[in-house]
Formats: sequence, C-alpha cells, structure tokens
Amino acid sequence: MLARKSIIPEEYVLARIAAENLRKPRIRDRPRKARFIAKNGACNLAHKKIREQGRFLQDIFTTLVDLKWRHTLVIFTMSFLCSWLLFAMMWWLVAFAHGDMDPSTESTTNSTKWTPCVTCVRSFTSAFLFSIEVQVTIGFGGRMMTEECPLAITVLILQNIVGLIINAVMLGCIFMKTAQAHRRAETLIFSRQAVIAVRNGKLCFMFRVGDLRKSMIISASVRIQVVRKTTTPEGEVIPIHQVDIPVDNPIESNNIFLVAPLIICHIIDKRSPLYDISAADLALQDLELIVILEGVVETTGITTQARTSYIAEEILWGHRFVPIVTEEEGVYAVDYSKFGNTVKVAAPRCSARELDEKPSILIQTLQKSELSHQNSLRKRNSMRRNNSIRRSNSMRRTNPSLIVPKVQFITPEGNQSASET
Repeated sequence: MLARKSIIPEEYVLARIAAENLRKPRIRDRPRKARFIAKNGACNLAHKKIREQGRFLQDIFTTLVDLKWRHTLVIFTMSFLCSWLLFAMMWWLVAFAHGDMDPSTESTTNSTKWTPCVTCVRSFTSAFLFSIEVQVTIGFGGRMMTEECPLAITVLILQNIVGLIINAVMLGCIFMKTAQAHRRAETLIFSRQAVIAVRNGKLCFMFRVGDLRKSMIISASVRIQVVRKTTTPEGEVIPIHQVDIPVDNPIESNNIFLVAPLIICHIIDKRSPLYDISAADLALQDLELIVILEGVVETTGITTQARTSYIAEEILWGHRFVPIVTEEEGVYAVDYSKFGNTVKVAAPRCSARELDEKPSILIQTLQKSELSHQNSLRKRNSMRRNNSIRRSNSMRRTNPSLIVPKVQFITPEGNQSASET
C-alpha cells in the first residue's frame, strides 16, 4: 500500500521481498505417513468393497451393538412400532372375521346370545390400542379377551412371546452399548511422547501409563508392537508388518500393578527392531510403535483394552520422565499436571549396536555430561559472586552513611598524616 502511494519506490520493495525470500531456507516436509493406530486408540482402517454383507445379519446382536447411537435408537423405536402395528392388524382381522365390526351386533352385544372375541374393538384404532395394552401389559380394563375365539387366544400367546423377545434383544443391546469396554479405557492415559534414554547401562525405549480412576484394572498387561512397511528377500511387500517387542518387567507373570502411573521400559537389545537405529536415523525411520494395555475392570468384570501409538516424531532421544509421585503426610500423591513432562539427560547418540560394540562411548558421554555439569555450576557460582560484589558496591555508592570517614593523626614531629579507618 505504501508503494502504491509512491512513499516507498517499487524497485526497493521488490528487491526487499526477493532478498527476504532468498534468506529463508525452503524446507520441504516429508509427507507424513498415515497412522495405523491414532493417539486416542482408534484404528485408522477403512473396510471397502465387502461383497458378503449377509454375514453381518447372521450375528445381528453384535451388529446392533456396533451401530451408532442414532441408528440403534431408530431401530429400537421402529421394532416396537412395527410389532404393535402388525398385531393390531391381526386383531382387527380376527374381530372382522368374527363379525365384531358389524353394526347390527352392537344392540346384541350386552345380551347373552352374542359374545365378541375382544370387547370394545370396533375399528383399527381400537385394535391398535388393544395391541399396545397386550404387549406392554398396561391393561386399562376397557378392552379384554373372551373365551369365544380360540384364534384370538393363539394371537395373544404369539404376541406375548414376540414382545418378550424384542424386549430382551433391544434392552440387552442398549445395556451393552452403555457398558462397553472402551468406555473404561477413556480413563487409561498414555504420555503424549515416548523417550529413549540410558537405564542400567542400556538404551531403553520408555513411555508412561496411568489410570485416572481409583477402581483398579486387574491383571493388567502391556504389549508393544512395531508396525512398519517391509519387503521380503523374495520381493513381497508387506505394508503392515507387525513385530512384537519384549517389555522389561521384573514380575514373571508380565502383569503390572497399575495403582499409580508407571514408566514402561523396553530394553533395546539384539531382539529389538530399534537395535540399529541411532538418534540421527530416528527422524528418517518410517515406523510406528503401538502400545496395547489390557486388563479386567474391577467393578464390572469386563475385559478392556486401551491403545495408543508413537511415531518417529513423537520419540525424544536423550530425555527422561520427571517423577510425579510424592509422599505427603503419609499419603502418596500423584501430580498429573507433570504426567508428560520430560528433562534432558546424557545419552549417547549412537545406536544400541554401536553401544554394545564400544562400551567406552557410554563412559565418555557420562564424563562429558559430568564435566559440563561442573562447568555450569562453576559459571553459576561465579555469576552469583560477581552479582553480590556488584550489588554491595552499588549499595555503598548510593548510601553515603556506609562510607568510612577519614581520621587525621598528628605525629610527634608535627606532621599530619591522614589515614582511613
């Protein structure tokens, strides 16, 4: 806008824009691979071109449970409405076949010569109301069955059986949808990022897991899988190749006691797919580590499963999780605000294979970190000392009462000498 008003020449503006564009390095981001498991545990998988759709109807109960809530509620409502309308039509046909709809029979209804199949059923509306009363067992008392029609008794029995089946299926479906296992998994949390650091002299892949509820997960176990695209020696391309990696757990049963947040550790050894990956190679790797936590809900007894995944950009090399469990007045307190916080620690940038072949790399890294720590402490102490000296000098200059007065002493020779005390 300034250039248009001739305040700044256009040649200068164009040269300035070109120079700024040249200074900025052009970095082309590598296209991000689609995750197999999202951070919230949802599977990023779409099923397409399924020809045998009838298999879903063979397991109708599971299909109803897997549907969305709006579809389930529509099916729940329509199942009852359709059954009421169907049996209303049957009751209307029974009354019509018996002659209950004939107006001439109204005068003889109260007499002993004429007995209808169902009293007070004169139209389809009254038949529909009677169908609802039978299936829902309301029983207002205006319409009732008689012993006149055996067919009507058969329809009554059939409607009761069908109504019980619909109630059992639909109520069971609603209960299962409200008590699904993945609802409990919403309170099982994982750290947003994983770390790689040295623990007990070994490079380890670590992440943190916690439970927000006081009710525990019984027999909880953690599994880790690496998903990556691989090619076999025969040239076969496997787009989703899953490899299990072991979890370092001192308990033989591989179960964890998830009463407080825990740091799950995987030692990067010869069995690990991360054995040949260094810190520089990690950003170039196209891999995804899937974490699966399984256990039994203590209150309901339902098996639940919580999932998450970590890609290369979410793994921090040379970091460690900060402690969040403290003892306060005889109670262990957990500070969940620091759940995903990490600190930088000394860790070799080489792969685990190189670390096993040259153990001196770890010693040199620890020595360098110790020297840098000591140097930082020395600099900090010297800065504090200099600041204190500067502060005292400035206080002396600004406050004249702190200046020491000069006193003159007279010697026997009569010379005056000034000295400062």
